[in-house]
Amino acid sequence: MSDTQNETSVAEREQSPEWEQRFRAARVSLPDWAQDAPHRALFVSNATGTYELYAWDRETGEQRQVTDRPNGTTDGVLTPDGEAVWWFADTDGDEFGVWMRQPFGGGADEPAAPGLEPSYPAGLAIGRDGTAVVGRSTDEDGTTVHVVRAGAVQEIYRHRESAGVGDLSHDGTLIALEHTEHGDAMHSALRVVRPDGSTVAELDDTEGGTKELGLSVLGFAPVAGDTRLLVGHQRRGRWEPMIWDPVAGTQTDLPVDLPGDVGAEWYPDGSALLIEHDFEARSELWRYEPGAEGPVRVDTPAGTVSGATARPDGTVEYLWSSAAQPPAVRSTTGAVVLDPPGAGAPASVPVRDAWVEGPGGRIHALVQTPTTGDGPFPTVFEIHGGPTWHDSDAFASGPAAWVDHGFAVVRVNYRGSTGYGRAWTDALKHRGGLIELEDIAAVRDWAVKSGLADPAGLVLAGGSWGGYLTLLGLGTQPDSWALGLAAVPVADYVTAYHDEMEALKAMDRTLLGGTPDEVPERFEASSPLTYVDAVRAPVYISAGVNDPRCPIRQVDNYVDRLAARDAVHEVYRYDAGHGSLVVEERIKQVRLELDFALRHLGRV
Repeated sequence: MSDTQNETSVAEREQSPEWEQRFRAARVSLPDWAQDAPHRALFVSNATGTYELYAWDRETGEQRQVTDRPNGTTDGVLTPDGEAVWWFADTDGDEFGVWMRQPFGGGADEPAAPGLEPSYPAGLAIGRDGTAVVGRSTDEDGTTVHVVRAGAVQEIYRHRESAGVGDLSHDGTLIALEHTEHGDAMHSALRVVRPDGSTVAELDDTEGGTKELGLSVLGFAPVAGDTRLLVGHQRRGRWEPMIWDPVAGTQTDLPVDLPGDVGAEWYPDGSALLIEHDFEARSELWRYEPGAEGPVRVDTPAGTVSGATARPDGTVEYLWSSAAQPPAVRSTTGAVVLDPPGAGAPASVPVRDAWVEGPGGRIHALVQTPTTGDGPFPTVFEIHGGPTWHDSDAFASGPAAWVDHGFAVVRVNYRGSTGYGRAWTDALKHRGGLIELEDIAAVRDWAVKSGLADPAGLVLAGGSWGGYLTLLGLGTQPDSWALGLAAVPVADYVTAYHDEMEALKAMDRTLLGGTPDEVPERFEASSPLTYVDAVRAPVYISAGVNDPRCPIRQVDNYVDRLAARDAVHEVYRYDAGHGSLVVEERIKQVRLELDFALRHLGRV
């Protein structure tokens, strides 16, 4: 691109609406750094207009774009010595591919694990001696784990149910695996094995599947000869850390008494833990030294910490934002660690909390309103995906665009959401979709009765699981919504099950208690296709033609049923997978949604 073209592009961006500027503003992820070369880092940025991987030499300040692909790249990791970048190469967003390797300073890409056929990724760990532990998932084989060393590949694990590589110990002698051999894809057990696949120890809180307690690998101690493994557990009704030594056979509880979900990672010398605490849609950081009475707060602003890492000098770097303020990579020194190029994103409006009594307990919702007017407003219920996820007080360009156009935005952390305890997250079994919509309906009723929302201007919207809930809600609650906007949705649950990636099949079996052949009545009750003929509101659907999570065939089945009765609908198909990593494509999608909503609500 010439200088003149670049100047024109910058001018056009500055003159574009603020909602578009938020999408176009350059973003950077929290930099990951090499364990034995902490001055070498890897991060993700959309500086070129597409999210790609970048290498950063922190000593010289040099930044180099590692990947350059039409549909973007976000999965990558540095080798411990910082000499190479491993990155995952799929095809146009289909998530099916192989790991590639590129020198940190630049050069030709080459297959990182020759001999392994393409697959869905299921974890990766790289050792100091060059050994790699590669997890793979395919429809044919389920999950397999392979040790790649000196050009040789050895399979050390295989099972039909979902599993993944957790971590590799500092000296490379222990491998931690998460698995769901018991058949519950929502609650993993742990196994530590040697590089030859022989078992060292097991940790399983599921008790044969009768007790729904999950475990997660948080990381081996980063010290030579130290066999301690940091583990997340749910024994007290929420996620919290403990230390398990699979060699010594000991488990050490940690006195981290915080009310929400708690995660942790090691400080680089293994002397302390960096605690990440999520509670009621906000997050904060703490430092805990094993043996101490409790953790000590690490000062961060109010809002959401989307990731944090402790550096060798003891400082902490973290990615922070709030609904009103765009993200920044900050340090406990007070400095901005990594400043993306160009103008920053315009600010938006803050969120306020709403607590609504629902059929399964008190529901937390986040509300944003326009800066002018008192309401009632046309209101978008922006429903998060997952379902095991939650909306938080974090910067989001999509909701901000609706606020700019005069809409209130309500985001509901329905049953199934994380951050409110294990019982809230696990409440979905056997009635997936229907339970979440009960909570959304309760918040919708509150929004109307409180004077916030115009009952004639209620929009149900979301992506992925949120798109699924949108279509299901339009069919099961046809009198409640003025229109629906569903992105990359599950639309025909049975067909989706047969076409989706294997790990999601396992999740669906867990959520609904079996396969479509085993529990057909549950799949029918939870499928938007069952209720498609009851949909009366105009509906807009967008979908990626290469999506392995919500495949296109089942979307087409739903659209065909709408078209057969001339229901008001529009469909946008695009050449990517489960969403797009291309900024202008994302802007196009939001523009189409805005246009659809404004036209059908009579606001243009």
